[in-house]
Amino acid sequence: MNLLMCPVCRQGLTLAGHSWRCVNNHHYDVAKQGYVNLHVVQHKHSKNPGDTVASVQARRAFLSAGFYATLQQAVVSRIGELRIENLLDIGCGEGYYTQAMQDQVMQCVGVDIAKNAIQVAAKLNRQVTWVVGTGATLPVLDHCIDLCTSLFSPIPRQEILRVLKPKAWLMVVTPAPEHLFALREALFDEVRVHEPQKFIAQLQDDFELVDQQVVESELNLSNEHLKNLIAMTPYAYKARPEKRQLLEQQQLLTVRASFQMYLFQKK
Repeated sequence: MNLLMCPVCRQGLTLAGHSWRCVNNHHYDVAKQGYVNLHVVQHKHSKNPGDTVASVQARRAFLSAGFYATLQQAVVSRIGELRIENLLDIGCGEGYYTQAMQDQVMQCVGVDIAKNAIQVAAKLNRQVTWVVGTGATLPVLDHCIDLCTSLFSPIPRQEILRVLKPKAWLMVVTPAPEHLFALREALFDEVRVHEPQKFIAQLQDDFELVDQQVVESELNLSNEHLKNLIAMTPYAYKARPEKRQLLEQQQLLTVRASFQMYLFQKK
């Protein structure tokens, strides 16, 4: 089944050769890396939206070292239990989680607003349909998706409701209250705990909370991995430069990663 939607006329797209086309003859070429750009100029608010090249490279290096493998396995295992046909990963970034999700479904679409992230992701798994696109207009057709996933990404609620089938699923992964607390203590004068429960309140009118779990792991970070972790997060620009420089001099740091995973069902 073709899931993609033309961002101009909102008709279905069909892959013909190396180009996605709609009935109105709007067409979008598949890049040599294997992705398609459906983020049209009229929807852009900046020239290069999304994560920077440096942030994407740092995340690729950090995740490739396996530090968040426990979370990846928990996500993939839960998806497998749902026994679904397709999913849309919103804000897929450089694809670490998305490429593993593909093994559990027939069709997996990974979408991110950052073209440089999708270019990296497209090299991981050619079975995934990689798309440069925006959550403001998710690039898939109405009521065609079994599961939307949002891992550390925005949750465009109305668009998710549009694309999900009746009684379909939404998985949200967000930092648990104590996530990377020691790291944040070193970077900020005042540390606030994360508040994952806010998503329950935001979604309760349209979704039923079916399941929740906390996934944790201890990270023993070398200097290189520590620098990559900082660079791939908003801490890189939110922390005071002198605090960041001081922390990045450490040769070894042990921190606890703690993730809150929610599974919702569309009412």
